[in-house]
Amino acid sequence: MERFLILVSVAVIATSLVAGCAGEVQTYTDSGQAISIGVNQEFVIALGSNPTTGYGWQESYDETVLELVEKTYKPGEEAEQDVVGAGGIEYFRFKTLKAGETEITLAYKRPWEEPTPQDTTKVFTISIK
Repeated sequence: MERFLILVSVAVIATSLVAGCAGEVQTYTDSGQAISIGVNQEFVIALGSNPTTGYGWQESYDETVLELVEKTYKPGEEAEQDVVGAGGIEYFRFKTLKAGETEITLAYKRPWEEPTPQDTTKVFTISIK
C-alpha cells in the first residue's frame, strides 16, 4: 500500500511539473490591454455575447500572422438555468505564426445585416516577438 501511495504521489508531482512547463494561455477581455506574446504561442480573447439575439462577434485578422485555433461559446450561468434570452461568452483562441505587429478586429453584429454605426467594434493590438 505504501508503494502505491508513493507511485501516485510521484505521478501527481510529475504531471504538475509538465503542466507548469507548458504555461497557461493568457485570456484578454479588454481591447485596451496590451497583448505582447512570442511566436508559436497561443492566447484567448473572451467577450460577452448573446447569440439568441442573432448577434455574435465576427473576427477579422491577418491570417499570415495569426491562426484562429478555436472559436467557442459558453453559456452564462443564467442560460444554463434556462433563462430565456440569457447570454454567455465567446472565446477566440489564436496562435501566433511569426513576429510582428498586427490587429484583430471583432465586430458584434448580425452576420446577415449590413454594418451600422451602432455595431460594437473592438480592436486588439498584438505585438509578437
